[in-house]
Amino acid sequence: MSAPADDRTEASTTPVATSDGRHHAVVFVALLALLCIAPFVLYPVFLMSVLCFALFASALNLLLGYNGLLSFGHAAFFGTASYVAAYAAKDWNLTPELAILLGTTAAAVLGTAIGALSIRRQGIYFAMVTLAFAQMVYFVALQAPFTGGENGIQAVPRGRLFGLVGLDNDLTLYFVVLAIVGCSLLLIYRIIHSPFGQVLKAIRDNEARAVSMGYKTNRYKLAVFVMSATLAGLAGATKALVFQLASLTDAHWSMSGEVVLMTLLGGMGTVFGPLVGAATVVTMQNYFAGFGAWVTVIQGAIFVVAVLLFREGIVGVLSRWIRKPL
Repeated sequence: MSAPADDRTEASTTPVATSDGRHHAVVFVALLALLCIAPFVLYPVFLMSVLCFALFASALNLLLGYNGLLSFGHAAFFGTASYVAAYAAKDWNLTPELAILLGTTAAAVLGTAIGALSIRRQGIYFAMVTLAFAQMVYFVALQAPFTGGENGIQAVPRGRLFGLVGLDNDLTLYFVVLAIVGCSLLLIYRIIHSPFGQVLKAIRDNEARAVSMGYKTNRYKLAVFVMSATLAGLAGATKALVFQLASLTDAHWSMSGEVVLMTLLGGMGTVFGPLVGAATVVTMQNYFAGFGAWVTVIQGAIFVVAVLLFREGIVGVLSRWIRKPL
């Protein structure tokens, strides 16, 4: 007597899922080993910038790649957390972990408020609503007395982690940032491979069908929006301590566009795509700065080539070539 269809499906898919999990674990371990060696070869501050933007892009990818919601306002959460963490560390003399936690919490609260209003719209209207809210946050950052206006909050002290470990040394801070980003990426991986993540993908692919199956899609969209905003805030708060600065650039609309570009360039809906996209964009900004005004032309040409050759993103194409999800 043949096995039920559900049993056959489970039996056939479980080995594949296990294989993919092992494959991702190998990539994670290899990447971690590489990042542990990297600061002894490359400038630690540059690497910390890559890590912060990799987390920022991964946060957006959680919303865009796995739920299909394109936000042009994620700079609001990134910038808000950056300002709050910088102010808490400099004016309130909080330890770095508390400053980062406070900045991340501020981004989560803001994300809840903006998300509750934004998810009522879909498509381009959702993107425009998030952009409008981000511009409001930028205006507050420009005008509020505690943000420093166009000068931002400068000379932010890095402090001592838990009151014990001094973070003035770039190498020490690098491994703290690596731990923060590494744990956050593992959390994102767990989210997208959980039953919650599967519902998010179902909503992305066919929201009407998800509704017909009884899922309250707005609740899921709000939940993932808040998660994404919180992780974006964590990236912004960490960056403020790395560069000892919170500036208007962090909250500007162009930052939202930049992180969207990182996600698309690396590969939307992939685990490691945002990391590759962030590393590519930050590297170009860092090493092409000497070309002056021509840097935007060079970046534009590279992006055009990338779009033509890697329509699924760099990691998306590599995944198709090796026939393994990345």
